[in-house]
Parts: sequence; structure tokens; C-alpha cells
Amino acid sequence: MTLVTDTAVKALLTTATTTTVRPRYEGSNICTWIGFKHVNYLVEEAVLDHFRQTGLPARALYEEHGLGLDLVSIDSRILHAFHMDDTAEAEVVPWTKDTDGTIGFKVTIRFERGGETLKAVTSKVRVSLRIDTYLEAAGEVPEQLARFAVATLGDDLEREEPAAAPAEEEILASLTAGQNAYAWKWNIPYPYCHFTERIQMSGYLRLMEEGKDRFVADRGISIKTLLDDRRWIPVVPRSDIRILDEALMEEDLYTVYTVEEVFKDFTYTSRMDFYVLRDGKLVKTATGRIVHGYAVIENRRDWSLVNFDQRVLDAVNGVPQA
Repeated sequence: MTLVTDTAVKALLTTATTTTVRPRYEGSNICTWIGFKHVNYLVEEAVLDHFRQTGLPARALYEEHGLGLDLVSIDSRILHAFHMDDTAEAEVVPWTKDTDGTIGFKVTIRFERGGETLKAVTSKVRVSLRIDTYLEAAGEVPEQLARFAVATLGDDLEREEPAAAPAEEEILASLTAGQNAYAWKWNIPYPYCHFTERIQMSGYLRLMEEGKDRFVADRGISIKTLLDDRRWIPVVPRSDIRILDEALMEEDLYTVYTVEEVFKDFTYTSRMDFYVLRDGKLVKTATGRIVHGYAVIENRRDWSLVNFDQRVLDAVNGVPQA
């Protein structure tokens, strides 16, 4: 049995680690560039390897102590684009105060390009250890990890009071009323979940990517439309997502994508909020933001950022199309 020792926990909370990461082939959707979702997967992998290197791997924490390792927030800036087959070094630096109820890390990913080492990604991550209640109890939580263990994700936060829901067929309209927003209802399938019951961070990242895809299609500037018309692709310099409560397998999830700010004609920021209907109330389970721009494909290797034209500005701002 793996022992949760003072030495291992001290290393987890104070010792920096490095690991080699490489984006998955699946993340290369346009030419050989890697999308923001898979860049965040690299951040997640670096954090998981930090737990391994310090002697507290996710598998042992769950199997032996009944603690599910959950990334509950991730805030990432992408400074240089990843390409297919890039190999990078990820440095994980612990960032946890004595009063924190979650385990914090700062992650920096660097790679070499043209003989120069570039800082490609910076990210801040928070982790909770969720006490498993689906199977039989695993015994007392090791005292060294007790302050990071929660009965429900979001227990360390001051949650919003759930709002009374309107009739189910009116929920989407109520969530977007008076907003420059798009919303949809979706039943959570098991491939988006982990530890047998709840949606995991990577599931929310997938939904953030889907939100962009659904929004622009609804506004008449779908990904393929702008690719075919002018070889424009969306780029994401920053994204963040935070889990506030739990959303469970096969629950209906209501996702709202709201445009908050358009910065000149260069980027726009959208907020994404996630809700489940529970006991007649809408419970917010996660919230995040994503910053979008556009780039033009110059060739199979290169792209460059472009300013929005009036068609794109009108679509993003919700101006009715002629």
C-alpha cells in the first residue's frame, strides 16, 4: 500500500518538477496546428506527472485512499502555437498557501523553435481531492491531505444560491434573455466523466470548444464557412474554466455561451456558464471565459493574425444579417 508520508506531501507542495509533453494527433484539426483544448491537456498531463514524481499518483490516491484527483480550475495563456510533433518541456511549480483548500500549481511549457527556447504556455491550476462516495468508504483521509479533501467539488467556494427554474422547455430562453448569447441542452455521456460519476475538467474543455463551434454556426460564420471563404481560422490566446459544483453522468447540462466584450476588431471574450436542473432549481456547476481571434492560413506551415471585418463583427455582436 502506498503511504501518504510527510516527505511525499512536502514534495508535492514545495518541489518543482519537469516532464516532457507532446500534443496528441487528435488536436491537429487545421493544417498541423494544435488547438487550445489539447494545449490545456498538456498542462493537465504535467500536473498529473507532478503527482507521480512526488510519489502520490492519481491511481494510488483513488484505489488506496478513495481520493479522486480533480483539476477544478485551469487558467492558460498561449504565447506560441504548438504544431504536430512538437516536443516540449513542462515545468510545474507548486503554488499553495497554508490557508488554501485546494492544491495550486503554476505551469510553464517551453519548446525550441529555430534554435531558440520559447515560452509557449503559462497556466495556473487548482486541484481538489474528491472523497469517493460511489463505492464503499476507503477509511480515514490521510491527515497530511485532509485540508484538500472535499465531499463535493466546489466545497471550498462560496456557491451561488441556485435559482428557481422556469418550466423545462423555457430554460434555454430564460438563460439567454436580453444577452448576446447562445445556449443548448445536452445529456452528459460517460466518456466525458471520470471516477464513475462526474464530468471531469477535460469534458468542460471539450464543451468550451464546442461552444465556439455552435455559436459561430448559429451566427452564420461557421468554422468551415470562413475557412472556405477566406482561409480564416479561430485562434485562442487565453482560456479559463472553474468547477463550482458537480455535474453527473446522464444529467442534462445547460450550457450558455455569452459574448462579453469585443476588443476593437481584433479579439472577443465570451463567458461560458454550465448548469444542471436539480430539485427544481438551476445549479451552476462551472464557469469560464475564452478569448478568440482569427488568423489567415498563409501556407501549410504559417498563419498570421487578422482584424475582423464588418461581417464578422456584426455576427459576433449579434447584429441581424441582411
